[in-house]
Parts: sequence; C-alpha cells; structure tokens
Amino acid sequence: MKLWGGRFKKAENKLMEDFNSSLSFDKTLYFEDIQGSIAHVKMLAKSCILTQEECSIIQNGLKSILSDIESGKLKIDGDYEDIHSFVETNLIERVGEVGKKLHTARSRNDQVAVDLRLYAKKKAYEVIDNIEMLQAAIKELAYKNDSIMPGYTHLQRAQVITFKHHILAYYNMLLRDKKRVRNAIEIMNENPLGCCALAGTTYNIDRNFTTRELGFNKPVDNFLDGVSDRDYVIELLSCFSIIMMHLSRLSEELILWSTKEFDFVQIDDEFSTGSSIMPQKKNPDAAELIRGKTGRVYGSLIALLTIMKGIPLAYNKDMQEDKEQFFNSLDTVLSCLKIMSGMLSTLKIKEKNTFKSVKQGFLNATEAADYLANKGMPFRDAHKVIGEIVLYCEQNIKAIEDLSLEELKKFSELFEEDVYSFIDYQNTLNRGIKRELK
Repeated sequence: MKLWGGRFKKAENKLMEDFNSSLSFDKTLYFEDIQGSIAHVKMLAKSCILTQEECSIIQNGLKSILSDIESGKLKIDGDYEDIHSFVETNLIERVGEVGKKLHTARSRNDQVAVDLRLYAKKKAYEVIDNIEMLQAAIKELAYKNDSIMPGYTHLQRAQVITFKHHILAYYNMLLRDKKRVRNAIEIMNENPLGCCALAGTTYNIDRNFTTRELGFNKPVDNFLDGVSDRDYVIELLSCFSIIMMHLSRLSEELILWSTKEFDFVQIDDEFSTGSSIMPQKKNPDAAELIRGKTGRVYGSLIALLTIMKGIPLAYNKDMQEDKEQFFNSLDTVLSCLKIMSGMLSTLKIKEKNTFKSVKQGFLNATEAADYLANKGMPFRDAHKVIGEIVLYCEQNIKAIEDLSLEELKKFSELFEEDVYSFIDYQNTLNRGIKRELK
C-alpha cells in the first residue's frame, strides 16, 4: 500500500517504483520510526485529537509490530516504498481502520526527520563508547611500554622520545574527536516532529510533549528548517572523517613499524594475514584496511555536501540519499574503532630495536647544541659545530656519546666531562618530561 495516490490516474511505473523505494536501507530506522509514532499518537490523545481508546489500540499495534520485527517473526521486506509505509500498512492490517488515524497531523517529512535524528543521536553515543574503548587500549599499551624510541619529523629521526609519549598523542586526538561528536549531539538534539510537510499543522498539537517523550532538548524553531535540515548528518560525517584520519595516521605508523626496515612492533596474528604465494609474509591487513576505508568515509561526506548544496527549501527527494552515506560511514567508523582497539590490545613493542634506532640516529644532537649554548656559545654557532660532529660520526661510524672528550674538544674547547651526562638519552627524556608537566 502506498501512502499517496488519490490524485493519480496511472499507476507508478515499476522502474520508478524500484528507483523511488528506500526500504532496502531505511529499514534500519524501524525502531525509531515506531518510537516516534508512539510518541506522536500519545500526543494526539493528550491533545484530544484521538480518543484514549484509539490511542491504546494504535500503541498496542505498534508495539506488537516492534516485537515481531525484533523476534524475527515479521521480516522488513516486500512491496513498500519505505519503512514508514511498511509500519503503517502492517498497523492497519493488525488494528483495522483506526490505524489510518496514526498519520493525523504528521507528514513523512517530519517523520523521517525525527527518525533520523533519533538514530543519529543514539549511534553518535555508540561512537563515543567505542572511542573510549580505544582510548583505554591506548592508555594500557602506553603505560606498559615506556621504552625509548626515536621521534620523527619528515619521517627522519629527530629527537629521542618514549613509545608511551608517542602513542598517547593519539589518545589526545581521540579526546578531541569525542568533544566534536558530543558537540554534534548537542546541536542536533531538537525535535522536528510537528513541522509536518513544511508549514506545521492546523491541529492544536503539543510539540513540547513529543519533545519530552523522545528525549530532545527543545522543538526546532523553524518548520521549513526542521524538515530540510541535514546539517547534523553532515557534521557527524565530518566528525567521522576526522576520526578516520586519526586512525589512518596511526595505521600508517603501525604498517611502517611492522616492516623489517623498522621492526619496532609485532602485530598479532589475529590482525594479520598471509600471502598465497610467499610463505614468509605476514601482512598488516587490518591497519591497511583502516587506512583504505578512510577514503570511503571522506567520500560520504563530500557526497552529502554535494547533494545538499543546491537544494531549495524545503524537503526534496534528493535528501533520501543521506541515509546510505550516513549508514555506511557509521558502520565503517565503528568497525575501524573496534579493529584498532583489538590490534593495539595485542601489539608487542620491540624495545631493543627502538633503542638501537635511537643510537643510530644522533638523536641527542639538539641536546649537544644546547650544551654548548649553555656554556655561552651562540646557538647558531653551536648548531654548526654539532653538525660538523655528526659528519665526523657518520664517517667514523660512531655515536656522539661514544666520542672521547679529546675528540669532542677538536670541535670546541667548551666540551667538558659533564657533556656525557647532559646528552644521555634518559636524562634528556627526564628534562623533557619535567618541561611538559610544568
């Protein structure tokens, strides 16, 4: 059954019917559609638009549909235009003519708007929960592995840091991600039910009642905006894109660190795959897939921005395209957060290799320049002296700390025995930690 058709003489073309149908993806909203309908019918009874008996019959019918869907007794399929027509048609079949009164003072425009807001809000909280699980995995990994490693700029070894310090950078990125998602929830938390098609209704409805019933902060201020706003979906897709960018950066590091060239980490077998031809291979496919799926989420954000950019007020059918983009990105970001949590929970850090890389990278060169500057040499001159020392070390296959005092004094008489303590990696780290904590 279609929810329209009285002014049409010809039946809808089968091609158009399939093209127009959204049931295959908006069935995801079945719970929110029934939740919104129950709140709406309760409001109609409170406002004396329906009787209490009619309200009870419709409510019970809706609850029975929900129960049957969730038990698997009722399958969401068939010749229906969307989830709204599926629910309403099944309701009328169960409770009779009174079921046709459910749609009083409501349009599919505000119906889908409330469904999607409820679903988006619920799932945004689920994303936050998964971010927090990943943060917990990062924190546990960090505090178990305070080993020395190189810090990089331009992918070149730069200064000595710890693995703990490095991995906690991602904890902070995820902290900002949570704030962005929470902010998106706060902005979207307004009730569009009662906007109807675009101009409200002549019935004396109570929008504040449905707002309380559905857990929104307030009704939307403008009816046209209420039915045509998809900013909240775009904002969440933007949040998801930034989350995926952070996960992709971390994935790239795990991929590099797991190579034999770096050999800093060992990704667990559970999150790796092999080669069909090369028996020795252990591929970081979990990290590579996260890195690859980031493009999918970016694509959804650009797609929806493009869909919305030329749409006049109010609702247009183009907006039906929002759901597949949102659902796909949501599933992607949730699965990637879960996979990353599992990967980090089982990750092994190779401390000997990270320290060996520090020794080979002249990562106390900046501290050596600081040492000379503290002795009174202008920093720019100190920078030049240490650069010459690095060249000497490369030619003689030595580290700065392995040079004798006699060798160091060839470059500057300011070097004394205390230089070795000053450029010691652990002492450098301790000074850095103190500065960071201030």
